[in-house]
Amino acid sequence: MAVHLLISVLIISLASFTYASDPAPLQDFCVAVKDAEAKVFVNGKICKDPNMVSANDFFFPGLNVPGNTSNPLGSKVTPVNVNQLPGLNTLGISLVRIDYAPYGLNPPHTHPRATEVLVVVEGTLYVGFVTSNPADPNVKNKLFTKTLYPGDVFVFPEGLIHFQFNVGKTNAVVFAGLSSQNPGVITIANAVFGSDPPINIDVLTKAFQVDANLKITPCGILIVYVLDIYVEIEPCSLLLMIGMADFCVALKDAEAKVFVNGKICKDPNMVSANDFFFPGLNVPGNTSNPLGSKVTPVNVNQLPGLNTLGISLVRIDYAPYGLNPPHTHPRATEVLVVVKGDVFVFPEGLIHFQFNVGKTNAVVFAGLSSQNPGVITIANAVFGSDPPINVDVLTKAFQVDANVIKYLQGQFWWNID
Repeated sequence: MAVHLLISVLIISLASFTYASDPAPLQDFCVAVKDAEAKVFVNGKICKDPNMVSANDFFFPGLNVPGNTSNPLGSKVTPVNVNQLPGLNTLGISLVRIDYAPYGLNPPHTHPRATEVLVVVEGTLYVGFVTSNPADPNVKNKLFTKTLYPGDVFVFPEGLIHFQFNVGKTNAVVFAGLSSQNPGVITIANAVFGSDPPINIDVLTKAFQVDANLKITPCGILIVYVLDIYVEIEPCSLLLMIGMADFCVALKDAEAKVFVNGKICKDPNMVSANDFFFPGLNVPGNTSNPLGSKVTPVNVNQLPGLNTLGISLVRIDYAPYGLNPPHTHPRATEVLVVVKGDVFVFPEGLIHFQFNVGKTNAVVFAGLSSQNPGVITIANAVFGSDPPINVDVLTKAFQVDANVIKYLQGQFWWNID
């Protein structure tokens, strides 16, 4: 009986893991065919003929262009998901730029299919998210908030209601990675009070405990009021790899008594907004090394709130002619934005690189579809392993003289991480 129960628990856990993110790709890439050209309907997009694929299918220009914030909310989201960048199909990640006018608001909303990790480039933002309904009806949903400055990073767990508010007197700009090729967005006020046809008024008066004559309109006009009574809103359930919870903040390895695939969870009662916060990504990395580049990662080791959420972030700095050498991420697709605006996607596990061909410094931010994507720098792994790979293996693999291999193995291979 105990064995059967254990098997059942394992099956449920595997099912939770299976449906917690986009389907895994089964080939190097599956560039999306435009819906109008598709003859078959699938969960996602069907694939373009691989022989017709080009670099432009993985490229999106213009994310340096500010969004138009002249609207009642004073904000504008510019998405780069599979609809704008077809190369993202099956790769489980996307990107957005968000612009905020002074006191502009990205109103309370959810992403039903994605965790979001956000980095502030300009301005001062007050951000927060609300947990789902607690098991105890006498306990309120918990709000986690933080004021962010340029370089700060914050993570919003999948399916939870969250918002950003520009509390400064100047414009603000952020970039954010999301752990789905098409994360979706449900703006709470719009969905509840602006649906077509409208939700039955008896439903809303009972849910929000207000008189039927009270006029509530969409587009965030009464956002403060909505926030005051959000406990009546039930956000989407969040299926996590280890069970059902809003988050699983990682314990430091030194404090963990159990070894698991990932990190074990911190006591939820001990969790604070700081567990979802990382400061300082505005600080340039030190590129005074042989490669002329520096990667500053924000993964689960730096930001414990990312545990189980399937996404992370990096900043990469390049000196003139600096190189991020050929490498792979064994557990993640990477979608990268040059701070000047262009976006490019590198499919999971494929060898890729970046090279600054300009005479000035360059900076990028990138989202990766794993809390701990890993990195394998090809030169370091092949020629700098300890112990070294057998010379006979490498001479045959690279078809060069053994002295060339011995020379390469004798070099110091710089790790830019």
